[in-house]
Amino acid sequence: METKNDESTSSEKTIFDAIAQGDLTEFSNILTQHKGDVNFFDENGMTALQHAAYKGNKDMVQLLLDRGADVNSGKHEYNYTALHFGALSGSSEVCKLLLDAGAKPTATNSVGRTSAQMAAFVGNHHTVATINNYIPRSEIEYYSIPQGLQQEPYLPPILVDPVHKFVLGVNIHPVRLALNLQHAPALLENADKASKTLEMLSKREMTRGSETNEVMAFKYHYLSYILREIHNIKDKQKPSEKEEKKHDVVEIFAKKLLKPGKDGVSLDLMDSFLKDCVREFPFRECTTFHQMVTALTSKDPPTALSVINCTINGQRGFLDAIPYCSSCGEEKPAKKCSKCKSVQYCDRECQRLHWFVHKKACNRESSAPAPTVNSKINIDANELSSELQNLIAG
Repeated sequence: METKNDESTSSEKTIFDAIAQGDLTEFSNILTQHKGDVNFFDENGMTALQHAAYKGNKDMVQLLLDRGADVNSGKHEYNYTALHFGALSGSSEVCKLLLDAGAKPTATNSVGRTSAQMAAFVGNHHTVATINNYIPRSEIEYYSIPQGLQQEPYLPPILVDPVHKFVLGVNIHPVRLALNLQHAPALLENADKASKTLEMLSKREMTRGSETNEVMAFKYHYLSYILREIHNIKDKQKPSEKEEKKHDVVEIFAKKLLKPGKDGVSLDLMDSFLKDCVREFPFRECTTFHQMVTALTSKDPPTALSVINCTINGQRGFLDAIPYCSSCGEEKPAKKCSKCKSVQYCDRECQRLHWFVHKKACNRESSAPAPTVNSKINIDANELSSELQNLIAG
């Protein structure tokens, strides 16, 4: 007959097995029957939460967190935390759950690498951005509570969650941020208050002493700048009493930035707008500001958007052949232009916003004569032979 300790060990082993197999139903059933603490270890000093995080299984991670799993617990030989394993899995959702539960993004493994650094090492760039852009909700909530002699807070409590979600966004393309705001009407209606709060958060990041975070300070400023611009458009574009159609400030903002320059390709207005944003960053003595200015004033400067994106989300170790939405820059968009198939979009909204730019090129490409079935194709014999040898060898 098994002792109580043996029964507990058997239950723990079945939990590890269910995680390894990715069987959520079985895992949920076993966890329900398991009455003990879930912060137990396997022979390698890993907890169930660490295993679930490494598998990138957000549902299992959530169930374990609901049962009181300690996000910073572990006896791993190389000091990997659950967040390290989540970062290596490439699951941004898992990392977000762990961070919400109090995981420490600054924790290092035995070779001194944080979870974000390990994610960057294996090329999980979206995960890196998720970790580096994370701030706890309490940072925003602080400004929704009257301080000292204040009669009213800087930020209405109803805006805490929308502002927090706005800040956590990884895609910092101004059109994507504008579209996100479209789904947060309360934030648009109170853009002035939200913008001021973001600037106060920026200043707060720059006055933390040894914990100063210049990157987050700039991101708060950047988000505030975009909110303020949309708020200004709203003020200027108020329809008269005779007009029935309400102006869509987000659409006005997006189309202004997406309008191509004289060459028909470069987005000069967006570049100018974003350079002004950098120029207005108030903390001009910080390293981050100097690095951006140096990049933007170099002999052959990159676009302002790419400089800002590298500043906030980090520079990628290698270039990926990843498709982007032509409107908002979202990676791996779901749809292509149904007519020419040459550009990609997240959805119909992004396609509609970009149509005023794309329609001319689309008409040219779609009207080009398609090759006939019987048309002769020129084939380089040497190239074909080389390709066949590579296939056989590989």
